[in-house]
Amino acid sequence: MEEAVVTDITRAALPPAPGADRYRSLDFADTAATLPAGQAYDLLAAPDSARSWLLAHNLTSEEVRLYELCAGRMRTLRGHVRSLFAARVDGTAPPEAALRAVNDALTAVPSAPLLAWDGAQGLRRVESHPTDQAVNHALAILAADAADLLTGADADLLAACGSAPCDRFLLRTHGRRHWCSTRCGDRARAARAYARRTGASE
Repeated sequence: MEEAVVTDITRAALPPAPGADRYRSLDFADTAATLPAGQAYDLLAAPDSARSWLLAHNLTSEEVRLYELCAGRMRTLRGHVRSLFAARVDGTAPPEAALRAVNDALTAVPSAPLLAWDGAQGLRRVESHPTDQAVNHALAILAADAADLLTGADADLLAACGSAPCDRFLLRTHGRRHWCSTRCGDRARAARAYARRTGASE
């Protein structure tokens, strides 16, 4: 049965996972998720919603307009970031294509702010990325953030939500917590309680 993609309003019921406030790449990976009852959401499904996500994470400016090609590139990188996160959680070798895609994003734009001059402010460092390269700039930041998460002190905290069918990622910020939201935690506890009851009645 095909999943029904629900609207962005689902986001209000499924808040950012633990760690998303520290790593934008974690929230980026979680912009698509599977929900119970054959439903799913994708916050990058259309250019307008993808632009809204970038704006909310200070990764673009109001004057930038996104097109389907741009949203598609975001979805593609998201898939590769998710593959890298999944490999880290599973303790397996990361896919070569995912490593290549993240490295390509990292090197697509200048990595350092450039030196600029204007009469009002004098010499200053600026992030130089023309409007037509705004998505490249955003993807480079997200790729760098993902690389930092995967290689940094928090890498061992990366986990997949343990409440099926949810497939979001999180950082285990509290003990052995393995779910991404209160809703998923409640569902996991209810499933365990049901298993105990049905097992006891046999």
